[in-house]
Amino acid sequence: MSGGVTGGAASGVMGGVPGGVPGGPPGPGPRAGPQVGGPAGQRGGRQVVMFRIGTESFALEAGMVREIIDPIPATRVAGARAHLDRIVNVRGNVVPLADIRGRFGMPAAADSPDTRFLVLEVVVAGDPVVVALVADKVFAVTEVDPADCEAVPPVGTTWRPEYIRAIVKAGDDFIIVPDLEQILN
Repeated sequence: MSGGVTGGAASGVMGGVPGGVPGGPPGPGPRAGPQVGGPAGQRGGRQVVMFRIGTESFALEAGMVREIIDPIPATRVAGARAHLDRIVNVRGNVVPLADIRGRFGMPAAADSPDTRFLVLEVVVAGDPVVVALVADKVFAVTEVDPADCEAVPPVGTTWRPEYIRAIVKAGDDFIIVPDLEQILN
């Protein structure tokens, strides 16, 4: 099989995420590195969760995702940074809620029926941190071939390169692999 994004279904996302079943054990922690990579999967790729924020498509390694939940009430935190200005109660735990639109130059947007929170375990400053990320839509768990991951071009994009680990070419589309440690700091 050649590279690219393969497999995945539009429904049943939580069942394909390690630890993604509500109440189930968390999946393995995040993996560091400049791109989606590491040991090859059964077809030479990495399992990722594909989602959209605004008009951009993103992918995170499935092992980072503890679960995907419907939006729940959030509480604003006075004096917090704009992209981390709310907290939510996820199964009795206080979890920061990240809305990374501003980090990618996107305007704020209201929740839609497709909005979901991805509950993630991210390593920040060497320590594992649980954070919820607002996504406009979660598509699927799919496979990405590490050979299809490229660095951010030095010119021609409006994205801040320090917030991106890699860009994946999938057909005619580009998928952003965000660097959550940089985004959350």
